[in-house]
Amino acid sequence: MALSKKQSIAIGVIAAAVVAVVGGGVAIGLNRPAEAVAAPEPSASAPAIDWVHTAAVPDAVAALEASGFTPIEPGKLTVAVGAFVPPLSYVPDGETLPAGTEPNFGSLIAEGLGLEYNPVVVAWADWPLGIQSGKYDLITSNVTVTEERKELYDFASYRQDLLGFSVRSDSAIETIEKADDISGLKVVVGSGTNQEKALLSWNAELTAAGKAPAELNYYDDNAAATLALQSGRVDATFGPNATAAWAAKETGETKLVGIIPGGWPLQADIAAATKKGNGLIEPVSIVLNALIEDGTYADVLNVWNLTSEGVDTSRINAPGLPKS
Repeated sequence: MALSKKQSIAIGVIAAAVVAVVGGGVAIGLNRPAEAVAAPEPSASAPAIDWVHTAAVPDAVAALEASGFTPIEPGKLTVAVGAFVPPLSYVPDGETLPAGTEPNFGSLIAEGLGLEYNPVVVAWADWPLGIQSGKYDLITSNVTVTEERKELYDFASYRQDLLGFSVRSDSAIETIEKADDISGLKVVVGSGTNQEKALLSWNAELTAAGKAPAELNYYDDNAAATLALQSGRVDATFGPNATAAWAAKETGETKLVGIIPGGWPLQADIAAATKKGNGLIEPVSIVLNALIEDGTYADVLNVWNLTSEGVDTSRINAPGLPKS
């Protein structure tokens, strides 16, 4: 079957979201893209986007000076970033470093602190040791706050971790928010993910009520999963909201019909992380709250169609997902 340009984008973006799994407690989302590499190839999955910028935040600069924190490189904030798929982080055509929500938040934090943004592309498995050893000052790479991680890192939240149900844009399905909404549907979900855990719980509820459970469909091949949705062999996909929302905006071939917390049934936060007790997190949180207050924060989310994941305030070491 020949694919349109929009379908090709959908395969590369939506399907990647379907099976992404995160380590550390039960956090699930794109904050552990196993495929992420340290030297990514440019991607044509999304156009280059003008970055949102800010000026230094005086209160944050003063707090940084008072904190005793010393950047790895003088005058610079070395930020670990990933390179996965839009809208979180990706390498646009003609570029060598990632763009997207996560790199942009990293650059805004650096600018707000009066420092030069110094991004380093890091594979997911490498950032924990890199932060602990002082190789990177900060990470902004869709990291979920968990109680286990809080033992080693300090966090300043900047997004909600959400999961989303996607259907074809011409589907009659308008809402998927609870167990009754998936009764009898064929839903693509990643094996061993928190998404699967939620659907199995909903199916148990349906069975107990004498209603037809959903048929869960597992695909080893991401492209096949997306084609199954586009061809009508399945009714919906269930994965991270961020990539699904972006794909819906860019291709017009899917629509989001339901969002639930990424740590279902618990809410999860996405946050910038640094080595615990190094003094950096308070100034970072001051910058993020200043961005929220002056509207710069909303500008970033609007660019990437992620207003649904916005927060009203940046919290330091917010309650994390419990240890498994």
